[in-house]
This record gives sequence, structure tokens and C-alpha cells, in this order.
Amino acid sequence: MLETTKALRYLENFSIITVSENKVPNYAWKKYQSEKIDKNTFQKRYEYKGGEIKQDGTERPPTDNFGIVTGFEDLEVLDIDLKVFSTAPEQRDFWDEFIQTLRDNILDFDDKFSVYKTKNAGFHILYKTKRVEGNLKLAKLKGHKEAILETRGIGGYVFVYPENKYSKKSYFEIDYVTDEDREILMYFSKMYNYIDEKPDVPKKEKKDYVEVEVTPWDDYNQKTDIWDVISSEFSIPRNGIKSKHVLIKRHGSLSPHSGYIFKDSGCMYLFSTGTIYPHEKLISPFIAYAYQYHNGNLSEASSELYKLGFGSRLKKEFPSEVIEDIKPIINKSDLVFPIDIFPKPIQSYISECNSKLDSNIDYMGCSLLWLISVSIGNAIDIEVKRGWNENATIWLSLVGKAGIGKTPSINNIIFPLLKINSNQIKKYYTEFEKYEFYTNLSPKEKKDHTEVLKPIKSQFIANDITLEALVELHQESDNAVGVFKDELAGWLKDMNKYRAGSDLEFWLSCWSGKSVSFNRKTAKSSFVEKPFIPVLGGIQPAILNSFYTEDNKDNGFMDRMLLSYPDAKIDLYNENEIDYEIIEWYKDNLICFYETIKGIIKTDKDGNKKGLTAKFSPEAKKEWIRIFNNISNHQNSEDENEYLKSMYPKQKSYIPRFALIIHVFDEFFSSGGNTLLISKESVLKAEKLSNYFIATAKKLKLQTEENKIFKEVSKNTKNKAEAIGIFYKENPDFNRTEVAEILGVSRVYIQKVIKKLNSIQV
Repeated sequence: MLETTKALRYLENFSIITVSENKVPNYAWKKYQSEKIDKNTFQKRYEYKGGEIKQDGTERPPTDNFGIVTGFEDLEVLDIDLKVFSTAPEQRDFWDEFIQTLRDNILDFDDKFSVYKTKNAGFHILYKTKRVEGNLKLAKLKGHKEAILETRGIGGYVFVYPENKYSKKSYFEIDYVTDEDREILMYFSKMYNYIDEKPDVPKKEKKDYVEVEVTPWDDYNQKTDIWDVISSEFSIPRNGIKSKHVLIKRHGSLSPHSGYIFKDSGCMYLFSTGTIYPHEKLISPFIAYAYQYHNGNLSEASSELYKLGFGSRLKKEFPSEVIEDIKPIINKSDLVFPIDIFPKPIQSYISECNSKLDSNIDYMGCSLLWLISVSIGNAIDIEVKRGWNENATIWLSLVGKAGIGKTPSINNIIFPLLKINSNQIKKYYTEFEKYEFYTNLSPKEKKDHTEVLKPIKSQFIANDITLEALVELHQESDNAVGVFKDELAGWLKDMNKYRAGSDLEFWLSCWSGKSVSFNRKTAKSSFVEKPFIPVLGGIQPAILNSFYTEDNKDNGFMDRMLLSYPDAKIDLYNENEIDYEIIEWYKDNLICFYETIKGIIKTDKDGNKKGLTAKFSPEAKKEWIRIFNNISNHQNSEDENEYLKSMYPKQKSYIPRFALIIHVFDEFFSSGGNTLLISKESVLKAEKLSNYFIATAKKLKLQTEENKIFKEVSKNTKNKAEAIGIFYKENPDFNRTEVAEILGVSRVYIQKVIKKLNSIQV
């Protein structure tokens, strides 16, 4: 306790009052908020030792110290109460950060403010301001009831600690600070306040979302940096601090700061009322989007974001008014793709594309198999028997001459996946630009920004890509990477691009699901434990035939290719129009299917993705055994074509894969069974699909052999008419189109030659 004469010196500069041991004024002090106590009264009260009985009959406590009345003559004090921390290191760390923050952001801070240390490890920052207010609680830490930062203004007081001066300026040198400096002090103090509030979200309507639901607003918040939404309206002051916040300032604002962005949550908190956004509320990227583009209407913003592709796709029913008009396609031959292996709404969509867009059913059906395969990836495999598991990898060659419409047919089916993939690529490059920008900042500048981690590639469809790049992509998008090529010829030619057998061995391992690694000198080493790379593409018959070499027959590579070779023709212009609603229905449901499968993938404690395993039901197992034995009989038959014998063993792997693909897809649309218990119906459909690919392979093989004969005969004849005569004599039903192409003539010419031959015979 100071000597009376020293205490009276404070009366020259402040309005002061006496306090007791418990730091409470021991005399009424309200009038001293607006006027000073006289010296005699203060001296008497300051030297009071106790014994006085008040009107209420209690003893007035003795004086222990004196305090300065705040608010009087514009005095304001920022009180930092460090006793909210339980340990001295925590107290020290907070104070060191806070005081350095003020020094970094207020020019000549130590020359403007008086700072004193309190008895309980706290601090007082004293200054005068024409903006003095009442006592304000500025910041409370998470998990604490008491404020760590608050002001003492009008109606307040603080104790005096003359021996604990921390700054250059003393109690007797307190001066006015500018409004800007005070505002900075307030802003940085409020920054430490824990906002125990969740951002508003739209009232969720009862809808049929997928099991792993992601709302449009959650998806938008996860994928969008709030700075991308608000950057046109705010700037980031360059004089930053080391904290959990990034300061922002509204363009044109006279204040030094308008608020901040939390580095951990990415949400914004504004002090300023001069923006379109609510102040003193937590603002997520979605809320910022809603206020910027929809006047704060969260429901409208959510609907718009859903249209833009954010959130889980809703599972929708096929338009009933359309489905009633569609006639089912009935297969009468193994050479026609069995469209009935798919759910009825999907059959309807394919039928619509066929009748309105002239898309080929075979090409569309095969493309859908590839889409389902890519979607399933390593998420689900099938246990054929203990020790024998198959995944859903398939390789598909859509065979047809140039201009026959392979690519449009494919695109009408796989465009939902291409859209997701495109969005993932755009997102990666956007995030990578942010990452590069962040890494190029100086250490001091990085303190102004939220930390940006290196993004992971989530692209899962590749086209023209090197094998090294494909493996690296698969390392990051480890569920599946689908290869889609308009023309497969390049892919087939690249098999031995670097050295004999290298690429071929890689792809054979991928088909079997065996781990692959890359250790080439020109590329960094990479490894994929469970490769899953379905392949889809078109190829012309003549080019495909060139790959049927003895080497490829011995290694079984071509036997792994599933061939689709329909008798397609080029159609005239079709004026029929497909309904937009049908296209949207297909897109949303296929995206929903992809997201549903993606949502079931779990990660173990080591960060490895864990898939599920499906099994045959007892009835399905019986059918599978029958099919397996039937294939074995074909393999053992002496009447069977030797070429087809080499293909049959691969069907023993493909049929369980087909059953898995068909069953998982069907369960998504029916939602009435068990996705992991393969049904008898799914196995029978898989058998039908296998029969289609076997029949197509036979067709292509016979045509290949026939073409070899055509070419050989044409070389040993004098002219084209003689060659046509030989062909006609051997087989009156020979393929006119193939012969016309080999001989370089028109079909009309062939018909004229045959007509002439018939007239001579008559």
C-alpha cells in the first residue's frame, strides 16, 4: 500500500476511490464517476483501519488499496485477465502473442499506451479516448466462463499497481489515442473471442437422399474457400499476425479491419455493419454465397447449388408419362446385347436414346457396364470361393467402322461420370493454384493466410496418359481409374512401347487385380497394391484383327478383351427429340449411384481403404457351378474352335464379375435386397451377358478368317470380277460389304457381277 502522500498524487490525474482487501470499494463511489473526491475525504478513507459501523449494522472493511475510476475524463482500460489459464506457460504464451500483435498492428504502440502488470499475472492497458464506453466483455476462450479480455470504461474502476510498470509510459503519462488505434485494439481483442455458434443452414426438407447424405450446403462448404466468395468485396491487410485468424477489411472502409476469417473452420466473422452480410455471426461459405446471390435466402441458395452439382444426388423415379410409351426391347439372339440385364428404368433410357438419338444399343449397354465397373472399383469384390476373389474390372472393345456412331453412343451413357471427373480436375487445378500461391508467399505473408495443403488428385478417368502418370494417378485416386479412349488402337500399340513385355505384363496384372509397381529410371518409383483400371474404347475391325497374333494368343491378352460388334448402320437424320427430363433423371441417378458406392468405402487406422466382399446366395452358387462346368465341357470338347477354347477360361473370371456388376446396380434401383448377397437372377443375367460376348467373339473370329481367305484369293486372281466369282461359288451368302472393302469396289458392282454370273449359268 502506497504512502498517503504518494497516493494523493494520483488524485491530481484521476478520480480515485478506496477499496478493501477483497478489491471492492469500501465507500459509496457513484458520484466519483463524474467528479473527484476531495483530498481530505480521500486521506481519511485511505487511512481508515476499521471499526466503523455502517447503517446496516455491519462493520465497514478497512482500506487495503485504491483504484482509478475509469470513464472519468475519457479514461479507458483494457483488462487482460490471465488467471483463466491454469499454467504459467499458457499465460506467458498468450500475453507474448497478444502484445506482439498490438505492436505489429499499432504504429509506435509503446509510445501511445501505458501498460501495467497486475497482482494476479494479468495486465492493464491504459489510454484515453473520446469513444469511451461502458464496461465491455471482448473475448472469452473456449471452455472458460470468465472473459480474458474486457474493458473498464464508464461505471468501472481498476486497481493501481505502481511498482509493476511494463511499458515506457507511466500512470501519469496516459494520453489520448486516435480512434483508429482504439479500433485496432478492439478488433484484435475481439479476435480471441470463441464464437460458440453454428452457422445457419436451410431447414432440411424430408427427401430421399442416399444413405451417405451430403447436403448442398455442406458440400459447398467443403469444396469452397470463403475467400473465393468474398474476395471482390474485401482485402487482407498485409501487416498480419500469428494467430488462428486472417484479418479482412471491406473495400472503402475507414476502419483498419472489418472482421476476420477463422483459419481452422474457414468461416467469417464481421464486426462491421456496412456489408451485405450479417455482423457478429459466424458466416460459412454457403451463407456468404446465399447473401451475395440470393439476398440471404438459404433455401433458394441451396436449390441453386444442387442444380450446380453440389450435394448428394437425389434418387428419382423415371418419368411415368414417358415410360408408359416405351416398348421393351426383346432379344432373340445372343448377338444382340441383352438389355434386360439392367433395371427397367435404365432399359427405358437406353431405348429412348436408341429411338431418338440413333444410339446403338450394344455400344450403350457395354458402356454402362464400364461405368458401373468404374463406380464400384475396389469398394466391393466377390468371393467366388474361399481363396478366390474377383473384382469388377472389365475391358471392353466396341468394334465398328469409322463413322458408325460409337463415340456418341458411349457419351450418351458415360457423361455423368465424365461430368464428375471434369469437376474433380477443375477443382484440383483451382486448389493447386491456391497451393502454389501460398507456397510462394514469404514466411511473414503466410501468417496472413489460411494454410493451404497440397491438393490430392481425385481424377478417376484417364484418356491419353502415360503408364507412369496412370500409376501415379491411381495412387491418389485409389478406388479406381477408368481408361476411356475413343480409339483403342493406340492403347494396344503402346503395350510394348518401352521394352518387350513391360506394359503388357503391367496390364495383365491389373486385369487380375495383382499389385503393380513402377521403377523406371525416367520416372519416380510408384506402387499400387490393388489396381482397378477398367478399359473402354472403340476400334475398327481391321485394326483389331491385326492384334490377333500368336504372341497375344499365348499370353491371353486378347482373350481378356470383351468385344461388341453389332451389325450397325448409318442412319438418316432423326427428327425425334428426347425429353430433357429423361436426360436429367439418368444423370442424377447415375451420379447418385457413384456417390453411394463411394460412401461405403471405409478407411482403417493406417489410412488404407477397406472394401466390402459379396458372396453368392445358395441358389446363385448352384447356378454358378452349373455354368462353370458347362464352360469346362466346352474347353474339353474336341468339336470346339481352338480359338474359343482360349477365351473360355477368362469367362470363368468374367461371369462372377458380371454378376457383381449387375447385382450391385440392380440393388441400387430396387433397394429391396442385400447388396452383398448375389442373387440367382444376377448370375443368370451374367450368363446371358457372357453368351453375348462369346457369340460376338465367334462372329468376329469367323469374319477374320473369312477376310484372310478373301485377301488371299484376291491376290491370286487376274481381276476383281474373277475373285467375286470364286467367292460366290464357295459361299453364295458371302459378306458383300467386307469383300467390297477388300477389293475396293462398291456393293453395286458386286451385285452386277453376281447377276451376270447367274445369267451365264442360266
